[in-house]
Amino acid sequence: ASRGMVAMTADYRVASRHQTKAIDCVRDGKSAVRWVRENAERLGVDPDKIVAGGGSAGGHVAACTGLVANLNEAEEAKDISSRPNAMVLFNPALILAPYDGMKPFDNERLASLRQRVGDDPRVISPIHHIAADAPPTLILHGKGDTTVPYKTAELFCEAMHSAGNRCELVGYEDQPHGFFNYGRGDNSNYEKTVAAMDQFLESLGYLKP
Repeated sequence: ASRGMVAMTADYRVASRHQTKAIDCVRDGKSAVRWVRENAERLGVDPDKIVAGGGSAGGHVAACTGLVANLNEAEEAKDISSRPNAMVLFNPALILAPYDGMKPFDNERLASLRQRVGDDPRVISPIHHIAADAPPTLILHGKGDTTVPYKTAELFCEAMHSAGNRCELVGYEDQPHGFFNYGRGDNSNYEKTVAAMDQFLESLGYLKP
């Protein structure tokens, strides 16, 4: 807080505990951003400097809050934006449907994704929703990730740049999924990713030097 930011953790429904679909996770993420903005004065935060972040599935939800325009809960105030002002994403899932440059999805995979999403996977596939006004984004991704391939982050950043958006991708050689977590190894990757995030947020004027 002394440097101008506070952190908040958003809880959201997940299949293992709530028997929900991935589309519900995205709705919850958007609700969380809207709640912070709606309560900004009470929380003592700037409603125009909200950063959404997360890792893996959480990174997917964060990316969707910044890119997917619909999926708002019916009872919420639509005049209050559910879109963050920036995004910091750790090995996020960014491509959930067929996309140029990716290996084709077979029918079994498409059916599985539709089942998990609860709709056409494109509805919550971040790369398919990139537009010219997307929030500035930092992606921190292990190049050895076999859960969410590094190539997906490269394609996402290329698409962001093509649309005129700021997107920075920092790749970490030979590092697997979740390499950045505290307590993993000697914590050097945790420290490196925190430093990269710090630098990005400073560049936006969100963090004081």
